[in-house]
Amino acid sequence: MDPSAMNNPELLNFINQEKERAMVNEMVGKLTNVCWDKCITGTPGSKFSSSESACLANCARRYLDMSMIIM
Repeated sequence: MDPSAMNNPELLNFINQEKERAMVNEMVGKLTNVCWDKCITGTPGSKFSSSESACLANCARRYLDMSMIIM
């Protein structure tokens, strides 16, 4: 890549947007894994039980809150 291309504001903006998108995707993946393992204890059916839904919502909120504190 041409070194002068790194001074292009459009390219830098695109790179930053892609980095942010990758971070969000990573966070969603981790959140899904952590909360699924914590809240879904049996074999999932066609819908979540009320306790599973509540657990997933609370887990996701706590995970996002902690992620915001860390960032």
